[in-house]
Amino acid sequence: MIVDWEAEFQRTIDADSRIEPRDHMPESYRATLIRQIAQHAHSEIIGMQPEGNWITRAPSLKRKAILMAKVQDEAGHGLYLYSAAETLGVSRDQLIELLHTGRQKYSSIFNYPTLTWADIGAVGWLVDGAAICNQVPLCRCSYGPYARGMVRICKEESFHQRQGFEILRVLSAGTAAQHAMAQDAVDRWWWPAIMMFGPTDDESTHSQQSMTWGIKRFSNDELRQRFIDMTVPQADALDLTLPDPALRWNDERGHYDFGPIDWAEFWQVVNGDGPCNRQRLAQRVAAHAEGAWVRDAATAYAAKRADPGAGQAGSSTAAA
Repeated sequence: MIVDWEAEFQRTIDADSRIEPRDHMPESYRATLIRQIAQHAHSEIIGMQPEGNWITRAPSLKRKAILMAKVQDEAGHGLYLYSAAETLGVSRDQLIELLHTGRQKYSSIFNYPTLTWADIGAVGWLVDGAAICNQVPLCRCSYGPYARGMVRICKEESFHQRQGFEILRVLSAGTAAQHAMAQDAVDRWWWPAIMMFGPTDDESTHSQQSMTWGIKRFSNDELRQRFIDMTVPQADALDLTLPDPALRWNDERGHYDFGPIDWAEFWQVVNGDGPCNRQRLAQRVAAHAEGAWVRDAATAYAAKRADPGAGQAGSSTAAA
């Protein structure tokens, strides 16, 4: 019996079921998933840097412990995602090489600096809030390993968003200087957070095809609007002002209207000319090189565990 694998793949997509690693899939579907999952994994790893920058300067032991836990979570998210990508037939070493040589990208939001402690709150509240809007629908992604990995990631990102909100709540309710610091951070992070959803739908190269395949569930503009609608009431609760004079509720649309996005800035940062692009990548490459001995030791230990006799033979030879 001859099976029409293309038709079988499409039936699975149309039934809103999951594609698993051993199932047939078009090469273009596989390539799209590798690109998206790899970019997501790279973003989690690079995203450790802006917040890791404040671990030694956190204002209390409690804040330091929470921030360390958050950065560790991001490392774990990267590992989950690299593992999901590997089920598509690409190795982690290949993906890391593509990142280090600039042939794969990470989220442009991490090319902005964290200048004050309030930035850590703004990153948690706005950046992780935008990430949640993007990522919760991925729990229903058509590719099984990616969807299952996103369930745990989204639970942890939800904690990160609440942690950021709480930092800003404390600062906003503090002294005039603390409130001003919180407001300054929001002023700087609001528009980059809005840009996280990518270009407008009519300018997005991959969005429509990814939605057809069930990789994405909502368009860039739909997710951006959802994030804005969710965030405006939270800003009111924080007694902080979002830096957009055009931001107002539209009864007819049932959504908030917002001002024009600076797409020139977006593309400048995406194309490698943001405030911290070079610094972020150089730091990642250096950290990878410095950690080579850890990877070598882990590989040697795994080999020894796989063949215990080899280790005993080595010990006997040394004793002789």
